Amino acid sequence: MITVTDLARDYLTSFDKDIRIEVKGGGCAGFSYDYNFNSDEPDPLDFIVDLGSDRRLIVDKTSLLFVIGTQLDYEKKLGSSQLVFKNPNEKTSCGCGKSFSV
Repeated sequence: MITVTDLARDYLTSFDKDIRIEVKGGGCAGFSYDYNFNSDEPDPLDFIVDLGSDRRLIVDKTSLLFVIGTQLDYEKKLGSSQLVFKNPNEKTSCGCGKSFSV
């Protein structure tokens, strides 16, 4: 349902906590991705991707509807690096790249 590239996996497993991804309403295009590192146990209805090294990617059941088929990547550019959501469900995204519509 969600794939994680090797670069993203290496980045995410370098932290001491799991990562939780959520889709929230807001931004200039309607929705935005939110992620945070968390140590809370997942809800039984959460979707979990085992990243290895005792780390998990956790997506709540509502957000999962918006990110099915997404590839999570990690890009390094001159002076910056970031997680990148390559979501086939996006119809449009805003100019800043922070929000999207489905």
